[in-house]
Amino acid sequence: MWSQLGGTLPAPLFLFLAGISFALVTDKLRQKGVPLGQIAGTTIRRGAEIFGLGLLFRLQEYLIAWGWSPWSDLLRVDILNTIGLSMMLMGVVCWIVLRLNSASHTRFTLGITAASVGMSISLLSPLMWTSWRPRWLPWPLESYVDGVHNLGEPQAWLFPIFPWTAFAFAGLALGFFLLSDRARSLGAAAFTLAGASGIGLIYIARWLDARPEHLYATDDFWHTSPNFFLIRVGLLLGILAAAYLWCRWGAGQWGFSPLIQLGQTSLLVYWVHMEFVYGRLSILPKRAVDIRTASFGLLAIFLSMVLLSIWRTRLKGRGAEALSWFYRPAKAS
Repeated sequence: MWSQLGGTLPAPLFLFLAGISFALVTDKLRQKGVPLGQIAGTTIRRGAEIFGLGLLFRLQEYLIAWGWSPWSDLLRVDILNTIGLSMMLMGVVCWIVLRLNSASHTRFTLGITAASVGMSISLLSPLMWTSWRPRWLPWPLESYVDGVHNLGEPQAWLFPIFPWTAFAFAGLALGFFLLSDRARSLGAAAFTLAGASGIGLIYIARWLDARPEHLYATDDFWHTSPNFFLIRVGLLLGILAAAYLWCRWGAGQWGFSPLIQLGQTSLLVYWVHMEFVYGRLSILPKRAVDIRTASFGLLAIFLSMVLLSIWRTRLKGRGAEALSWFYRPAKAS
C-alpha cells in the first residue's frame, strides 16, 4: 500500500505547492495595499497563463508524436491545465472572501474557506464520476469535470477538477494558516505541528475507510475516495515538515542543495523531464525494468534536470547580453 501511495504523490504535490505559493502571493499583495480587484486580476491572470502553457505543452507533445498520436490528445486534461484552472478558482474564492470579510482575522477566514472548498470538492468527487456526471456537456468540457476524455467513462490517468483541485485548496488553506500571526509566533513548531497533524489525518482516514458504513454506492478508493484524499494530504503535510527541517537545520544548509535548485526552475524541469521519462528521448526503455536499471535511469534523469536548472538560473537575465554580442555595432576605423 505504501509504495502505491508514494507513486501517486507527484501530482498532488504540484497542486499542493501551487496552493501554498498562491497564499504567499495573495498575502504579500494584501500587505502592500494593492486594491482587491488588482489582486484578483493578477492571480487569476497567472492561472490563465499556466493554463495556456498547459495547452501549449499538449500541442508540443502532439507535434513530437506526429503520425501516431490521435488529435484528441490536444484536448487531454493534464496536470498543467489543472494547476492553471485551480489557480483561477482560488483567485475567485479569495476575491469573494476578501470582498465579504474586512475583519482582522482575514487569513484565518481565508484558510477555513479554502479548507472547506477543498474538502467539498473531495466529497463530491465520487458523485461527479458516477451518478452526477455532466453527460450533457461536450466531452472536451466534461473531461475537465470528471476526466472522461473521449472514452465514455472517467479515466484515472487524467487530472480533472474533481478530485485534483482539492489538493490546491488544501495547500491554499495551509499557506494562510502558516502566514497567521499565531503560526509566525510558533516558528518551527508550526511546521512540526503540521507534520503531526498529517500523521493524525492518515490514521483518521484509515479508520474511516475501515468502517462498514459507506457514504457512496460506488467507492473507488484509489481515485475518488475522500479517505484517500485525506491520506495523501497527511503525507503532503509530513513531506512539508520534513522539507522545512531539512532546509532549516539539515543538509539544505550545508551548501549547494539540488532540491532547492530544482525548485527555482520547477516549470522548466517539468516541461523537459516529460520527454526524458515518457517521450521519444526516454532514457529508460518503455517496458518493465529491474530495480537496478530503474535506479540508474532515475539518477540520470535527476542529474540531467539539476544541470539544466543550473544552466537556466545562470542564464537568467543574460538574454540581452547574448543578443548584444550578436548585434554589436561595427567600430569606426
